[in-house]
Amino acid sequence: MNRGSSTHHRLATIVIVGLWCVSAPPNGWGLDVTERIAAERRESVSLADAALRALQNNLDVSISRRNKESRLADIIVEQSKFDLNLSVNGQYNRTLNPLNRPVFGGTRPNLSEITIFDQINGSVTFDAQTNLITGGNFDVNYSPSHTGVNANVAQGFLFNPSWTGGLAFTLTQPLLRNAGIEINKTFIKVAQNNAEVEQHVFRDRVLTVITTVEQTYWELVFANENLKVAQAAMKAAEELLAANRAKAKAGVMSIVDVLQAEAAVASRVEQILVAEKAIRDQEDQLRRLLNPGEEDLRQDVRLTPADIPVTVLEPLSLQEAIDTAIEQRPEIVQAKKNVESGELNKQFARNQLLPTLSFQGTAGLAGLGADYASSAARNFSGDFYNYGAGLVLSYPLGNRAAINTYNKRKLEARNAEDSLVSVRQQIIVGVREAVRRVQTDFKRIETTRSARIMAEKQLQAEQERLKVGLSTTRFVLDFQRDLATAQGNELRAIVDYNKSLSNLSRHKATTLDRYHLELS
Repeated sequence: MNRGSSTHHRLATIVIVGLWCVSAPPNGWGLDVTERIAAERRESVSLADAALRALQNNLDVSISRRNKESRLADIIVEQSKFDLNLSVNGQYNRTLNPLNRPVFGGTRPNLSEITIFDQINGSVTFDAQTNLITGGNFDVNYSPSHTGVNANVAQGFLFNPSWTGGLAFTLTQPLLRNAGIEINKTFIKVAQNNAEVEQHVFRDRVLTVITTVEQTYWELVFANENLKVAQAAMKAAEELLAANRAKAKAGVMSIVDVLQAEAAVASRVEQILVAEKAIRDQEDQLRRLLNPGEEDLRQDVRLTPADIPVTVLEPLSLQEAIDTAIEQRPEIVQAKKNVESGELNKQFARNQLLPTLSFQGTAGLAGLGADYASSAARNFSGDFYNYGAGLVLSYPLGNRAAINTYNKRKLEARNAEDSLVSVRQQIIVGVREAVRRVQTDFKRIETTRSARIMAEKQLQAEQERLKVGLSTTRFVLDFQRDLATAQGNELRAIVDYNKSLSNLSRHKATTLDRYHLELS
């Protein structure tokens, strides 16, 4: 008797719990997530706008831009080695010395008292010097000077006071080592190559930033659409739960079917929460790429993608894609410029193996007068002149430094050539993979769309079977889950296809063309 009472008590408890479940849904299961999100402040952003904002504010792009400008400064530094250098040197000296011996023509034969020798010297030197692009050096020096001695000493033997003028030309030109225009322009050309390399590093950085924005943008699109799929699945589960409760009240369905529907609704709520988090995460990732200020980043701004994914197959030609990538990829230009710089450095190092043989030539004019005007007139008259020429030869024994530097430059030039070949191979393989990915992802769209249509039909058929009592809640829930999975797979295929198009543009280096952007 007690055992029977206990059994009836447990059954009553189950019935009460079942009726409570039928009449009152769990807290939060009927939450309208769409209305809650819509109440927050949103900002609609297109893909093109996101790309431009990222380029304007991206820190890596700013750093690369400054590096490019510093490379341009290196060119000026190398060119400035051939600038004209001017210098002026002025001096004034006065010396008073006691004479301890007679001066011929200036003093008596014997000195019986202290005689002062008062001498004043003043000079100004103007010098202009420049390095020639041929490797030589040219110098022009003009140095007028004035000399005066006290009259009681200088009478009879000195041109006193006197002005002298000297104009000198000096040319030094290497004939072997460091001789020639090409050799002396080596480092200018290397600096120009480095600047062009940095320009393409900058372009590569821009392409990377835009591609990263595109990939993140489409992931945000997926997250938003995936939330809609989860919400639709929850709505379908709620409708099934409501129908099951009505049938359970009417006594035509067991409480087990109601519990299964409630569990499905709870599972769908969890999926919505996960989908919401994914949206928040992708929004933060995209906002970080747009590089707002810290205060803006602290604010809770929701980003709504304005662009829809492309679902049309773009015409593709593998060989054309490879040719475009070989022609436009920044890495190719960088590698080519590195090869050119390596060859320039090797030629310069080869030149340093030669002995130093230099021609030196000098020519000058001189003048003398009682004042500056007469001295300058005689200086430029050509009456007094000098000239000379000579050769200077030197060569270090062994010359080990130059030999080993040349060997090092040869290795570097060979490495640059091999790097170019390697880059070309990597680009070809990368483009082939990118083209295959585009084709595969487009086929996935067709396949997943067919799977989604079949899942819809299967669910509809199973729901009809449930209405006439030929199916169970368990089977309907399984088909609902299969439909949500098929919808998510189709959405993932569409987003992956758009990401693959972005990836292919990156491999072809045509990303800027899609936005009609030019780098200045």
